Amino acid sequence: MSDAPRFVVNCPTLATAGDTIELAHGGGGLLTQRLIDRLFRPAFAESPDDLTHDGAVFDIGGAQFAFTTDSYVVQPLFFPGGDIGTLAVNGTVNDLAMCGAEPRYLSVGMVLEEGFPVDDLRRVVVSMRDAARAAGVRLVAGDTKVVERGKGDGLYVNTSGVGLVLASSPVSPRQVRAGDAVLLSGDIGRHGIAIMAVREGLGFETTITSDCAPLAACVRALIEAGIELHCMRDLTRGGLATALIEIASAGGVAIRLDEAAIPVSAPVRGACEILGLDPLYVANEGRFVALVAPACAERAIAILRRSSGDAAVIGTVEPSARPGTVELRTLGGVRVLDMLTGDQLPRIC
Repeated sequence: MSDAPRFVVNCPTLATAGDTIELAHGGGGLLTQRLIDRLFRPAFAESPDDLTHDGAVFDIGGAQFAFTTDSYVVQPLFFPGGDIGTLAVNGTVNDLAMCGAEPRYLSVGMVLEEGFPVDDLRRVVVSMRDAARAAGVRLVAGDTKVVERGKGDGLYVNTSGVGLVLASSPVSPRQVRAGDAVLLSGDIGRHGIAIMAVREGLGFETTITSDCAPLAACVRALIEAGIELHCMRDLTRGGLATALIEIASAGGVAIRLDEAAIPVSAPVRGACEILGLDPLYVANEGRFVALVAPACAERAIAILRRSSGDAAVIGTVEPSARPGTVELRTLGGVRVLDMLTGDQLPRIC
């Protein structure tokens, strides 16, 4: 592995028109990938592995570290199961964990709009403190900027993180192999629907709470058990489908999923039907997929089910003449999953 860091970018969506770039709310999907491929990759990438994963991995003094950064612009700032503060901590912790790293240190940058209530800021700060303690990380550096009233949408938060890599071999899309089992850590769709319900004032019979949670302890358990992890990805913007399409494309493989094996809670499924949403594309903040050697699948699922009883083997990696393809086996046949041109639900993280 090269000593030089590999760049990783979490970015908004892109649509090109002549010489202009139009940015749309949300992030994830086909337009994001175009932005990376057409602008950031030519400028920053120095190897085929650059900009293909959730974080950069590099060597310092013989030890391997992971580094990542992300910005959070969710609306509303507070939602069932969390707020922008817990989201900012857990999101960066989880990106480090997906690199096979144990998160250690975070920085935080806040962009505050003039007039933002101090009580709300205090609430966010306390949430970040508590989330950091729960995840076993320290917030060690930060910055604050104030922008004019009407130009900051209340509060934006950026967090960057550093972690120590525990995995004994690289964890990235390039390591995925035909025959790998595709494991899902729990039920999907709760974060996006929780945000949508609050934002639109929707009243469901059951309050749907975000799944926002740190994943590092679960990943560490997999590593310590000797699970042969080839790739992991948390299912944030664009949901399960987008994450697997990105992995298949970057790894040059095809993935076949079993729809019946994918856990979706009854409240989330019902909400998606009412709203006309596909739960496969709804965002999560406490779920991930792990692509592991087939011989390790049973042990890995047993470990994942300690955290979520809904963890399941949902598919396999298959040899294919069409790399980058993700197919869903349904009762009616086979459906090819496509990258969306934008998010179903904008501003969910």
